[in-house]
Amino acid sequence: MEAVNRKLIRPSLNEIKEQIAPPRRPPQQQKKPVPPDQTNAENFYYVKQMQAKTPMVFVLRDGETLHGVIEWYDKCCLKVNRTGEPNILLYKPCIKYMYKE
Repeated sequence: MEAVNRKLIRPSLNEIKEQIAPPRRPPQQQKKPVPPDQTNAENFYYVKQMQAKTPMVFVLRDGETLHGVIEWYDKCCLKVNRTGEPNILLYKPCIKYMYKE
């Protein structure tokens, strides 16, 4: 019998690794969406209180409390109408917290 020259066919090492361990990254479809940068919740709250003319109490960083109704607001301040006292422009960084009276 004559010796036949046969070529040995063997899978490469990379192919075996791919079959054993699937890729570690999750598919792109299952990724959670990025939350929005701004929810506009603050603006919604101000508009709601302005429309209802809700009496509010503003507690400032120094402990002083002010009572009034929000007339308008912008990016950095609130205009508060007060009864029996002059209206006031409050800068938002000066407000510690506020609540409905």
